[in-house]
Amino acid sequence: MTEKEKMLLGEIYDANYNKELMEERIKAKDLCQEYNHLKPSDIEGRKACLQKILGKTKENFWIEQSFWCDYGYNIEIGENFYANHNLTILDENKVIFGDNVFIGPNCGFYTAGHPLDFQTRNQGLEYAKPIEVGDNVWFGGNVVVLPGRKIGSNVVIGAGSVVTKDIPSNVVAAGNPCRVLREL
Repeated sequence: MTEKEKMLLGEIYDANYNKELMEERIKAKDLCQEYNHLKPSDIEGRKACLQKILGKTKENFWIEQSFWCDYGYNIEIGENFYANHNLTILDENKVIFGDNVFIGPNCGFYTAGHPLDFQTRNQGLEYAKPIEVGDNVWFGGNVVVLPGRKIGSNVVIGAGSVVTKDIPSNVVAAGNPCRVLREL
């Protein structure tokens, strides 16, 4: 099994010394750099560049600059997707956003994790778990979503939250760690 196959299956894999993965990350980061240096007024150029980066898009979407990801091809965004400035997605595994998702500034979605055992971690080994976000979700600014989390539909995640557990549909959730505050 290749390191890339292990990565996508959520198994421990070597991210640092694998030529295929290193080349794919560099390609994605070059495209992100290109995107981040386009003029804000170059609407068509920005959209075209994002379509080169992202794995799947629908018709209506927008990501403010700056935007960074690791691979890009693992990111799927739904219709009416909007992300404010400084979005970071570490997409070592799938990151899937439903329709009508709004992301505030300075948010991060991190599929990558590292072993607790320092000997394994020091070898450059890691794992990646997918992130899934339903429809009609609003993330306030400075939200972090950790590996393997599922967030339901019709959800508001309050600013500054760290999502360490799954969040069900139809709720307002906030905090560090993020927890359900009330139903909608």
